[in-house]
Amino acid sequence: MAIEGLKNLLVGFTKDDARPSCAAAYAISLARQAGAHLTIQGLSARIVVAAVVATEFAQGLVADDNQRRLALAEAATDAARQDAAAQGVPCTSEAIQLPLTDAASALGRRARLHDLTIMDGPEDLLSFPRAMVEEVLFTSGRPAIILPRGAESFQPGHVMVAWDGSAAAARAVNEAMPFLRAAEEVSLVAVAEAKKEAMIPGSEIAPHLARHGVNATVVDLQPGTRDVATALREQALNRRTSLIVMGAFVHSWWREVTLGGVTEAFLEKPPAPLFLAH
Repeated sequence: MAIEGLKNLLVGFTKDDARPSCAAAYAISLARQAGAHLTIQGLSARIVVAAVVATEFAQGLVADDNQRRLALAEAATDAARQDAAAQGVPCTSEAIQLPLTDAASALGRRARLHDLTIMDGPEDLLSFPRAMVEEVLFTSGRPAIILPRGAESFQPGHVMVAWDGSAAAARAVNEAMPFLRAAEEVSLVAVAEAKKEAMIPGSEIAPHLARHGVNATVVDLQPGTRDVATALREQALNRRTSLIVMGAFVHSWWREVTLGGVTEAFLEKPPAPLFLAH
């Protein structure tokens, strides 16, 4: 089934590290199936060294490295634009280089103008890709898809909703409705935390989905020795899940302090593409 309701997609990626990016390929695949416009943004974090602490030679080395990484971003952005055009996906593209926080903020601002942003999963807590993900999730007001390594094409197979009854989870479900409608199979998975007596049953959101034309299988997992992230990961892997829908949760009012346990665990090692909303 075609993806309906997505008209304007953004993909943000960086070539500042050696890790291969699959974000552009996945975004092109999704845009083609949705009949959506795609904005391709290649970003590079400019290294800035104060003249008072660096020799002229050192500043020259930094400038050369900045130019090298910008050239990589420009080449990757142009290649993605050509791939999109070859597959009939209308797109615009740009490569930019700014200081790290400014570059991440630029992506967050651009994300506000799109239905959805696609990015590679960050593998390092203090990395530039991590800053990009946090800016989009917590400053754009828009959802994002975060990809594991190797996820180069969108597949509307099994979609798993991680349901905990929270406002973030409710927002994620509604934002993900185009994917839920297009999925071959949808499961609502609720996991009780070991120290909590009451469960948040997935059946409470099922009637809402049914009225939107989404028939979901409810899976309420009983408390056990596993933590919530491990139980959800096992479900995703066992069902060969193509997309996990979940709310992005923070422990603190200050998002810089720490992300919620399940969100953090899944960002570090996504078992499947993550559809996140906050």
